[in-house]
Amino acid sequence: MSAAALARDAVPPVLRLENIRKVFGGIVALQDVTLDLHAGEVMALVGDNGAGKSTLVKIICGVHPPTSGRMLIGGEEVNFVGPSAAQKRGIQVVFQDLALAEQQPVYMNLFLGRELVTGPLRRLDRRRMIRETRELVQAMDVRIPSATGAMRDLSGGQRQGVAIARATHWAGKLVLMDEPTAALGVAETAKVENIIRGLKDRNLAVLLISHSLDQVFRLSDRICVLRRGVQAGIRRTADTSSNEIVAMITGVAH
Repeated sequence: MSAAALARDAVPPVLRLENIRKVFGGIVALQDVTLDLHAGEVMALVGDNGAGKSTLVKIICGVHPPTSGRMLIGGEEVNFVGPSAAQKRGIQVVFQDLALAEQQPVYMNLFLGRELVTGPLRRLDRRRMIRETRELVQAMDVRIPSATGAMRDLSGGQRQGVAIARATHWAGKLVLMDEPTAALGVAETAKVENIIRGLKDRNLAVLLISHSLDQVFRLSDRICVLRRGVQAGIRRTADTSSNEIVAMITGVAH
């Protein structure tokens, strides 16, 4: 085992799931999902529609409590009572719908729910929010016309970049991404993929849902496959192939 691998194993994983099970009204959506996710690692979560991917993400970010099983953050067991509790532990999520306020300027979207205030009257500190927004999007190479422009005037890729910038600005440990490039063109997809690589370089853990196996193999270190709510297996990306992953997703031997 390499020195880097030994060092990583000495530190508790950012996220550990142990036998996570979720039942909705008698329907088993997830069963016995167990995985570790480490700092500086991108794990792809793949499977057909209805496999349980989005349900698992919603459990991790506090939207749904698991029916049974344990979740640990940095080695400490957690039981989130809502998304705000997960956010306080350094977990941020980028959903497919982005959850952006279209009429608001870019800088207000970046600080949505966490607005900076100043002075005894606690007025919005717009100058600081605009300055920090400019610094952040520049650092992440998210090219937007203006931090003060409205979200509705941005392209799909620019909006996605802002959503990811917001998540990474507030994430201390883990970023969850649900199909971050599904509605984007080739050039905008490449830009978002570069941002994801930047998260890895910043030593954040990333859990990425993607239907694109090409993208999965470009970005991920490991791949977790779900099939009908059951964990079909986890593979190191460098040690597997598209054919094996497709066989795991479909349950058909290759």
